[in-house]
Amino acid sequence: MAVRIGVLALQGNVREHLAALTAAGAEAVPVRRASELATVDGIVLPGGESTTMSTLLATFELLEPLRARLRDGLPAYGSCAGMILLAEEILDGRPDQHQLGGLDVVVRRNAFGRQVDSFETDLEFTGLTGGPVHAVFIRAPWVEKTGGDVEVLASVPEVTSAGADAGEAAGRAVAVRQGRVLATSFHPELTGDRRVHALFVDMVRTAR
Repeated sequence: MAVRIGVLALQGNVREHLAALTAAGAEAVPVRRASELATVDGIVLPGGESTTMSTLLATFELLEPLRARLRDGLPAYGSCAGMILLAEEILDGRPDQHQLGGLDVVVRRNAFGRQVDSFETDLEFTGLTGGPVHAVFIRAPWVEKTGGDVEVLASVPEVTSAGADAGEAAGRAVAVRQGRVLATSFHPELTGDRRVHALFVDMVRTAR
């Protein structure tokens, strides 16, 4: 029986995550209400705009139900804005921004710069076979600090796959895992590479 994984469908790359999860063997459903959240075995928090998503979580009365399910061990995967929402602490965020918690990291919001500073590179990703992951960064965060239980799965190389010096981004953690919580700064839902989603589906199966 397929695991049922929700994608928070308030804003962001919802359709792309639903397609990627389905391709990875999950039953993928949009989640906009607490009643829908109650039916899923795992949750994906998509890329988008973290402050907007934070506000909408409160507006749709999903903030506390989602926090409660995360505390109870619900597996979660956050990409880009989703990473920001899952972090225990963010830098350069708005004072009224809500955090879900679940990931013992400090994340710098928009660390890679504005939309025009978006870029792509290949990353070595611990736990995935088949070679490097091609990563797309769009106004992305990076992880400034990790707690003792957090595993860094991927970091920015010194030189990108296009041959550019990564500069201040070099060595920054951009994929992390803590128990049942996975997060990436980049957008695997946009590349057609389903390995990160398949990893999360396996995490959800194991948890269930």
